[in-house]
Amino acid sequence: MITVDEALELVREQTHVLPAERAPIVDAVGLVLGEDVTSQTNCPPFDKAQMDGYAVASNGKESVRSVIGTAAAGDVPRQVVTADTAVRIMTGAPIPQGADAVVAFEQVEQIDEQQIRLDTSVICPGSHVLPLGACLRKGQVALSIGTPLGAAQIGLVAESGHQHVAAIPRPGIAILATGNELVPLGTPIESSQIRNTNGPMLAAAATVAGAVSDDRGIAPDQRDDLCEMIASTLSYDVVALCGGVSRGDFDLVPEVLAELGVTQVFHRVALRPGKPLWFGIYERPASGKTLVFGLPGNPVSSYVCFELFVRPALAQLAGRSFQGLPRGVGRLATDYEPSGRREAFLPARIDRQGHVDLLPWRGSADLTALGQADVLANLPGGGRSVPAGTEIQCLRMPVA
Repeated sequence: MITVDEALELVREQTHVLPAERAPIVDAVGLVLGEDVTSQTNCPPFDKAQMDGYAVASNGKESVRSVIGTAAAGDVPRQVVTADTAVRIMTGAPIPQGADAVVAFEQVEQIDEQQIRLDTSVICPGSHVLPLGACLRKGQVALSIGTPLGAAQIGLVAESGHQHVAAIPRPGIAILATGNELVPLGTPIESSQIRNTNGPMLAAAATVAGAVSDDRGIAPDQRDDLCEMIASTLSYDVVALCGGVSRGDFDLVPEVLAELGVTQVFHRVALRPGKPLWFGIYERPASGKTLVFGLPGNPVSSYVCFELFVRPALAQLAGRSFQGLPRGVGRLATDYEPSGRREAFLPARIDRQGHVDLLPWRGSADLTALGQADVLANLPGGGRSVPAGTEIQCLRMPVA
């Protein structure tokens, strides 16, 4: 049995960034750039007025200037400004020939419709003018490979003249629950059955993590059916199987994965909950590989293993760093008495003062405590008691 850190390192070593794909820029928001974006134009493409006012020549000595026209955004100015003239100009309009400054309306005295008076001592060359290419020059790299694409970055790509961009796609993950006792939502349950909670729970967790999830339903604990349904998932970037990885008579998943050509990397981690975790690699015949996680069937174990191991793999596949849930620090509100020697990640709540309350928890099948938690309290292994007031790490659970 390996430690959590050892298991994480093995997953990280097997996880590579997906190849970039071209996509319309409006579909690329939230993705990571797969290549440098080079500007196809100067930005701005002309000397541009940055406010409403009058375009003037700053070297003119006359305080009274004749207004010879108006320039609006989108216009091509025909006038030539001289030392004793001015053009009324709107924000975004090109600066007319001969002008090198803009004086705001509120700084100008209007003599009549044809004349203005201004204070020549305060006019500086370039005032309220954004020069051609000041923000970006043609051929300059606007955004570098590896940049996450938010709304502002999409705007910059558009300004650079691109309709499409090469970006790392969202990983696809197939989720398959296993077990004869499981029934889908909406189906009446018999006395020996339980609802499939892992499928929708992990599909939601994958969506929050930025992946494209596909809940493939339930595979029974029969070898042929299990083999067929698992085989149908191996074209995905990631597979998350729930259940069938422990040591019971019907825990067939590791054997079936071996038959399908999935190479085991590790099985069993010193983790509470989540000890039966299985991880392996399937080399796809065409290209690429599939990361296969055999998560424990109990829902809290399944969730904890997803957040600890699957989430960072999804992030790295998408071109981001290999990181799971954000970590913070808190102090235990009560003593912790471990029930074993494994490192633990237990449902808890943290208040504004950083006090961490471990929630009453009846084991890895108890979703009630998990549903009330806002952190997973990371408690050390080794079987030692942890007194109240001890500083511990907490993983903040996402809500959306």
